[in-house]
Amino acid sequence: MIKIKEWEEKDRPIEKLLSVGAVSLSVSELIAIIIGSGTKELNAVSLAREILKDANNDLNTLRKFTIQDFKKHKGIGQSKGVKLLALFELFRRIEGQKGETNTRQILSSNEAAQIISPYLRDLDHEECWVIFLNRANKIITKERMSSGGLSSTIVDVKMIIKKSLEKMASAIILVHNHPSGNITPGEHDIIQTKKVKEATKICDISLLDHIIVGNGEYYSFADNGKIL
Repeated sequence: MIKIKEWEEKDRPIEKLLSVGAVSLSVSELIAIIIGSGTKELNAVSLAREILKDANNDLNTLRKFTIQDFKKHKGIGQSKGVKLLALFELFRRIEGQKGETNTRQILSSNEAAQIISPYLRDLDHEECWVIFLNRANKIITKERMSSGGLSSTIVDVKMIIKKSLEKMASAIILVHNHPSGNITPGEHDIIQTKKVKEATKICDISLLDHIIVGNGEYYSFADNGKIL
């Protein structure tokens, strides 16, 4: 195996990035820069190619990898696995911030779904998030309220009310994911929505919507006339 440091300087990932820009690098070269080094058998670029191959050369598949998926590859230990997880988490947060910047005022269920979806779409478990809004339906903040199992998560109504009052929110939008991809609300989802609706009404806070996201789609309780 030829080590990267033995390559011509113009072909080494770091030197290539510095001389002609990151856009000129392949995905495997970019990943090689993140992991830093390979093994005795594989240099960093070759190792990156093996990781990509395991994801069928699909970045959407790769960003769903767990640390165990990365560590299956010789040369990827805890430290390098954590760096890769951190990289894809940054991707998700950048996407989330783009949505928030472009929709400062929430005027539709689609806008709300776009803001939270980047945080939820790759998860293998359910999470409940709340978007807190002022009287003009502008975002105060968004926050994860709970994290659950494969098929359900607990909606802590008291905590939602507490956070809403602390943030002086006039309205909230409840959002959670279905890892199965089936966005049809179950009986549990309907019951939880009613509980949150009743609690927020007492505190003069509007529950504008409850959105379920999954498999690139979403279901809106408001759009389907189930939040009155």
